[in-house]
Amino acid sequence: MVFWVFGYGSLIWNPGFEYDEKVLGYVRGYRRVFDLACIDHRGTPEHPARTCTLEKDEDSICWGIAYCIRGGPEKERLAMEYLERRECEYDSKSLVDFYKEAGPGHPLLEGVIVFTSTPDKISNKYYLGPAPLDVMARQIATAFGPCGNNREYLFRLEKAMFDIGHEDDYVTELAGEVRHVLEEIEKESIAAANVNVNVPSIQLQMLKPRQEVIAAME
Repeated sequence: MVFWVFGYGSLIWNPGFEYDEKVLGYVRGYRRVFDLACIDHRGTPEHPARTCTLEKDEDSICWGIAYCIRGGPEKERLAMEYLERRECEYDSKSLVDFYKEAGPGHPLLEGVIVFTSTPDKISNKYYLGPAPLDVMARQIATAFGPCGNNREYLFRLEKAMFDIGHEDDYVTELAGEVRHVLEEIEKESIAAANVNVNVPSIQLQMLKPRQEVIAAME
């Protein structure tokens, strides 16, 4: 028994489950978008984070990593249970063809599992839909949850795509806009402190980006 799963978000740098093989490649007919809400990892129900999902687009390809799990039903069951808990905001599992880098025109693998989100706000409560770049950037810059802040997720994805040699222009542009928003928030924080504005401490905490985020901006 064996199955493959395609990672295009945090699974690229942090699969979190035991696998037997991984392959760099891409799927056709999909593009990566930040239209999915996360309310229990890097966001909250009151202030949801934005994480990536795949949107169908026949002219696009999406690079990522395919992971192979083999070794019998028990190992497969444990891996799938872990993935379904982790990807709980994704309401659909699809089977896709997977193409290897610099490979032939036909797919290397067929029937690769990919977790996606139905782009419908009525049937999928986690679907946020598209928004202007600056609106998404401010949401990502300020959202945080039990597993960390939303901006770290985006910056790690940006770095992961760079590390595998296939930067995503959409991710790069969004990350750049988030850095711009963080710079503006830092200026607002400094200005408020200089004029002794009575701002609640929790609000100042949200205004001031962490040092590691500032380092990531450099």
